[in-house]
Amino acid sequence: MTDDRAAGRGSVDDTVGPADRPTPDTHRAHGMSDLDSVLARRQQDPGQAPAAPEPDADATVTLPAAGPDATAVHAAPVHAAPDPQDRPMPSPFDQFRAEEPRRRRRGGLVAGIIVVLLALAYGAGAWFLGDRTPNGTTVAGVPIGGLPADDARVRLEAELSPLAAEQVPAAVGEAASSLDPAAVGLSFDVDATLDGLTGFTLDPRVLWGRLFGMGPVEPVSEVDETALRAALTTVAGELDVAPVEGAITFAGATPEVTEPVDGTAVDVDAATEAVARTWLTAERPLELPTQPVAPAVGAEAVDEALTTLAQPLVSAPVTVSVDGTLAELSPEQLAANATFVAEGSALKLELDGEGLADAVAEVNPQIQVTGEDAKIVLKDGRPTIVPSTTGKGLDPDQLAEAVHAAGTSSDRTAEVALVEAEPEFSTADAEALGVKEVIAEFSSPMPYDPVRTTNLKVGAQKVTGVLVMPGEEFSLLEAIGPISAANGYVSSGVVEDGFVSTAVGGGLSQLSTNMFNVGFLAGMDDVTHTPHSRWFERYPPGREATLWEPSTDMIWRNNTEYGVLVQAWVTGDAVHARLWGTDVWDVRTSTSEKYNVVEPKTVYNPSPECKPESGGQPGFTVTVDRQRYKDGTMHDDESWTWTYTPWNHVVCGDPPSEGEDQG
Repeated sequence: MTDDRAAGRGSVDDTVGPADRPTPDTHRAHGMSDLDSVLARRQQDPGQAPAAPEPDADATVTLPAAGPDATAVHAAPVHAAPDPQDRPMPSPFDQFRAEEPRRRRRGGLVAGIIVVLLALAYGAGAWFLGDRTPNGTTVAGVPIGGLPADDARVRLEAELSPLAAEQVPAAVGEAASSLDPAAVGLSFDVDATLDGLTGFTLDPRVLWGRLFGMGPVEPVSEVDETALRAALTTVAGELDVAPVEGAITFAGATPEVTEPVDGTAVDVDAATEAVARTWLTAERPLELPTQPVAPAVGAEAVDEALTTLAQPLVSAPVTVSVDGTLAELSPEQLAANATFVAEGSALKLELDGEGLADAVAEVNPQIQVTGEDAKIVLKDGRPTIVPSTTGKGLDPDQLAEAVHAAGTSSDRTAEVALVEAEPEFSTADAEALGVKEVIAEFSSPMPYDPVRTTNLKVGAQKVTGVLVMPGEEFSLLEAIGPISAANGYVSSGVVEDGFVSTAVGGGLSQLSTNMFNVGFLAGMDDVTHTPHSRWFERYPPGREATLWEPSTDMIWRNNTEYGVLVQAWVTGDAVHARLWGTDVWDVRTSTSEKYNVVEPKTVYNPSPECKPESGGQPGFTVTVDRQRYKDGTMHDDESWTWTYTPWNHVVCGDPPSEGEDQG
C-alpha cells in the first residue's frame, strides 16, 4: 500500500510540469475555497461523505500524500476560474473569534461587582464613623478629635463660651483698644462648626480625617458686619497713627526742618473680615491690618519752602518805611513772627502782623500813636465808663503783606502807611457789659487790730475795680498777690495747723470771706473755697473762706453774659464787699442748726512759736443750702457741709509724763 501511494505521488508529479503549477497566492485562495466547499457540504448532510469535486477540464488533480497520522484526503491546487467579484471567501475560523466579546463581558461584570462592593464598604465606613469627629481635630485650640457629636458640642461650649463673652483686645503696634463681641453681634456657632465634622458624609477629606486625623478647624461665627465695621471705625480713631507732616520752624533766626514720615491707618475692610474670621483663634491682642498714610506735606514741599521762603526771610534785616520814618527789623524779629502752615500739599509762610507792628513800635516808638481802651471805674461810688480813644497805627494785614514781599526778595524794604487804630476795648464794648447795678453785697465785723486792718485795707484796694468778664473766674490770690512785705502787707495773727500763729498778710481771710459771700449771694459758680478749721463768730457758720498763699485760694466764676465789677472797702469796725453788674439770679439760702457738737479739751503744743489759748467755742458740723432761680424757675439746689474743730485750751510745751500733776 505504501508503494501504491508512492507510485501514485510519483506519477502525478511527473505529469505536472513547472509551467503548470499555480502561484502561492492562487494556491491559498483555491485551497481555502475547496475546503470551504467541503465544510459546507458537511454542514448540509453530516452523515454523508462529501462528494469529490467535479473535475475541471483544464485542472490537474493531485492525490493526497500519506503521513504518519493522516487519514484525510487533501486536494491539490487546482486552476479554477476566478471569482466574479475577485475577493476571498470567509474563513472557517471566524466562528472562534466571535467568542472573545463573551470573555470581555464576564470581566466587566466582575469589575462592576467589585465597584459595588467597594461603594458599599465606603458607605458603611462613612455611616460607622459619622457620629464622631475626625481624629486630631481642634477648634480654636480645643481638642475634640474622636468625640461623639454631643460630647464635642459640650466641650466646645464649655471651653469657648467664656472666651466668646470677653472683650476682644485689638492693637496696632503699641496702641491698644478693644471690641465688645455682644455689641457687634459676634458669637460662636457651635452647631454650624460641627455640621461639617459629624454626621453621615461621603466627603473623602472628612472620612480620611476620621481615620487618619484632620487637625485645626476654624470655628464658624455669626457677626453683624455693619455693627462690626462701625465699631472698627471707632477703634481706628484710637489706633491710627497720624503721619508726621513736613514742617519748618525757627530756632532764633535758624530754620529747622521736620522731615515727613508716613503714618498708619487701620484697614477697616480687611479688619472686618479678619476679626470676624479669627476673633476666637488669633493670638491676643488681635493685630489689626493697616495701610500706610502718606503725609500731605512731603519732602519736596519742605525743600521748596525752605529754599524759597524760610532761608530768604532770615537772610538779612527788613526795613519798614512808614511815611519816610524807618524801623529795621532783625532776622530774629522776623523769625519770631513767622509761621509755616500747610496749604494743601504745600507750606505757606504766614507773618503775624500785630506782632510785627509791636516790633516796629519797639524799634521806633515815634512811628505810631496807640489809642486808649475804654475803662469802667468807680466814680462817686458808682460804675462809670471812661470812653476809648482812637490812635494812629499800622494796619497789621498790610504790614504783614509788605514784610512778606520784602523778606522773600532782594528788595528788603517794606513800604506801609499809618491808619486809624481802634482800641481793643471800645466804649461800645464797655456799655454792652451792663455794669449798672448792685447784684450782691456783704459786710463782716472787724475786731480792733491796727496791724491786721492794714492788710485788709491793702487787699481791699487791690480787688476794687477788678472787672470780671462773662465766663471768666475771679481769683482772690491772683487779684491781691503776691502777699509779701514788698507789696504792702504786714505780719499779723493767723491760725496754722489748728494753732494760733503769725504770718505776713494775717487777717486777709476776712477779705476772702467777704469775697466768697458776695459771689455766693450773687449766684456765681463756686469754683473753690475752704472754710477755717475753727469757727469765728464774726463769720456766718459754713459760709466763710480762709486764704493761704499759694495753696488755698477762693475762686468763683461769672456765669452771666454781663460784666461783674468788684468793690471792697474797710471802715472802722467792718469789712465791706459789693458786686456791680446786671441782676440775673434770684438766690435763696438757708443754714442748718449746729450738730455733732464737740466740747473743747486741753491740748499741748511743743512748737517754739506756740501761743497759749484759754479755749472757747465747741466744735460742730453745719450744712448750708443755696437755691438759684432764673425767671421764676429753680435752676439748681446746692449744699455744702463743713465740720469745725473746737477752740481747745492750748498749753505750750510737751504734755506731762504719766503720773505728773496736771493741776
